[in-house]
Amino acid sequence: MSHLHQIMSRSLIALALAASAATAAAQTAATQAAATANCSQSVFKTHNIFTQLEVGAGIGTTGIGVNVATNVTDYVRVRAGVDFTPHIRVPMSFSLQSYTDGGGVNAGNFEKMQNYMRRLTGVEVDDRVELDGIPTMTNFKLLFDVYPWVGKGWRFTAGFYLGSRRTAKAINTMGEMPSLLAVNIYNNFYDFIMSDDAIDKPIFGGTYLDPFMVDEIREDLEGQGYMGIHVGDYKDGRPYMMQPDTDGMVKVNAFVNRFKPYVGVGYTGDLGKTHRWKLDVDCGVMMWGGTPSLIVHDGVNLSKDIVNIKGKPGDYVDMMKAFKVYPVVSVSVSYRFF
Repeated sequence: MSHLHQIMSRSLIALALAASAATAAAQTAATQAAATANCSQSVFKTHNIFTQLEVGAGIGTTGIGVNVATNVTDYVRVRAGVDFTPHIRVPMSFSLQSYTDGGGVNAGNFEKMQNYMRRLTGVEVDDRVELDGIPTMTNFKLLFDVYPWVGKGWRFTAGFYLGSRRTAKAINTMGEMPSLLAVNIYNNFYDFIMSDDAIDKPIFGGTYLDPFMVDEIREDLEGQGYMGIHVGDYKDGRPYMMQPDTDGMVKVNAFVNRFKPYVGVGYTGDLGKTHRWKLDVDCGVMMWGGTPSLIVHDGVNLSKDIVNIKGKPGDYVDMMKAFKVYPVVSVSVSYRFF
């Protein structure tokens, strides 16, 4: 019995030790699991991934915009949206003058040509052509805001704008259509009269001009030249005389790159105590590819091919040529949903 008692005592001690070891192992595993969970929660809290959604609207040099934003980490926020410029019309004008090929601009005879066109077509040709300059810039934007100091509103921003190449256009007003059509009629008529076709070919259909009438008209128009819009001069000194398009229109379009990188600085602050409304201020530059190309309907590039552009059009061309990059200043207000 004594031997059996010893065996039972040893068995109970072994079971107790095993139970104690199992309990310790379970406690250790639970402690490790809790530490892992706390570490995961801490990382998630630190990175704060996609836990906020903001929707806002703003205004600035890129126009009127709408955007959405969310945080990637406590240090980085991403914004996406669309900016577009309202079609505000800016008036400008060019002078109509006469010129001869190789002889330059004629002075003092435009009134005579006006009178001739009045007799020929009944249209009063204005000596100036009025145009409307219209911004047409529309861009999608994707911007990344980096906050070096958590809890502070100051930030650096980088990203890009992506949109159409045309950023602005200038087109004659509707009131100028009769004059511009008359200019085309006159120039075509002048070409016909001064050529041998005036005698050998019909002026229209099967109608021929009397040779004596051709001589009389040639004598009347001799040296008067063509009608055109004296925009400026080529770099070699020749005057650039723009004629209306075949549809009787005068058009200029401004082109830049479609893809436009952006860098800048900014500030984000709360509006009110609820921390739902936010104010964003941005200041930076959009790199649109150097000097914009200002292309006339006849293919001439005003920003590269023409100098000495007078008046308000010249001021606008000089301003466009000065901006190798586009300055961006904007203010927006957003609402945080969660």
